[in-house]
Amino acid sequence: MSSGATSSLQRERHSPVADEGISAEAPDWSREHKRRLQWAPSLALLASIRSYQRHVTAGRPWSGFLRRLAVLRHRWWSAVTGADIPVNCRIAGGLLLPHPNGVVIHPEAQIGPNCLLFQQVTIGMGSGGVPRLEGHVDVGAGAKILGRITIGRHAKIGANAVVLCDVPEGATAVGIPARIIHASAS
Repeated sequence: MSSGATSSLQRERHSPVADEGISAEAPDWSREHKRRLQWAPSLALLASIRSYQRHVTAGRPWSGFLRRLAVLRHRWWSAVTGADIPVNCRIAGGLLLPHPNGVVIHPEAQIGPNCLLFQQVTIGMGSGGVPRLEGHVDVGAGAKILGRITIGRHAKIGANAVVLCDVPEGATAVGIPARIIHASAS
């Protein structure tokens, strides 16, 4: 093996993607897949949002009916899960909501591919705007992400953290207000 290949392999091993095995760019749609008749309220909620968004852009004659049906499904699953995620929100594919109870997402917030949100997470408006989560961000239970901030790829937000400032790629933020305790070398 050449030294060029070795250094490339070492860089791959220490990159956040290689460590986690989850892409921050390409959505993994299998994370949102629900088997037929499976009781998975969070997956059903996401499916209703995806269905609404698909039928808004479709120009078929029956799209209006299917859009209204998706809204009804969304209302039902929102009540079942206790989540407040609007049908017109900007969520990339691969979102995981293991316990969607109390999850609140502002309609203008952006959530990148393959993110993970635990229960009671709030992603909302603060001073100057709404947050943007890049790809593969893990957000712990009860965390609040507020304001016009960016959470970098492969970042982790600790449980009950209140994030009011940008979090760099690969970093971990904890506390009230959140502080960066670990940033990986990219």
